[in-house]
Amino acid sequence: MAVTLGGTPIDVAGSFPKVGDTAPDFKLVNKDLADVSLADFAGKKKILNIVPSLDTPVCATSTKKFNDAAVGNTAVLIISADLPFAMSRFCGAESTNNVVTLSTMRGAEFMKNYGIAITSGPLAGITARAVVVLDENNKVLHAELVPEIKQEPNYEAALAALK
Repeated sequence: MAVTLGGTPIDVAGSFPKVGDTAPDFKLVNKDLADVSLADFAGKKKILNIVPSLDTPVCATSTKKFNDAAVGNTAVLIISADLPFAMSRFCGAESTNNVVTLSTMRGAEFMKNYGIAITSGPLAGITARAVVVLDENNKVLHAELVPEIKQEPNYEAALAALK
């Protein structure tokens, strides 16, 4: 799938999950610097809001929108290349208490396993923008690799998949 940054094509490596797939497990780092996997959210539906960095306006907006939409038995996971310290500062400043922030700082394989590893251009080494919604058994209900990194994801489609 083609991904652009400001209209300029960039290379993204890996295999992006498709609806019906079982999501690959991962090991990412939480705010306490502990490793976290999908098993830590067993029995819950999950929204994986994958963003390049919370220091950008679109990433911040998507985090706030998913935070506000978080309901019931759904874990909203914000995944970025940001360090856990920076992610915690952002969440504190923005009062986003309904999300779990996870860093790829020790989880580079996550980027390839989810097909979001940017390998060219100025953002090489971090993630493309994507939203993956999983059921309680980690089956993919919705998958959107946002074609232009500067665009917001389709919130309505992601949230509709939870119903």
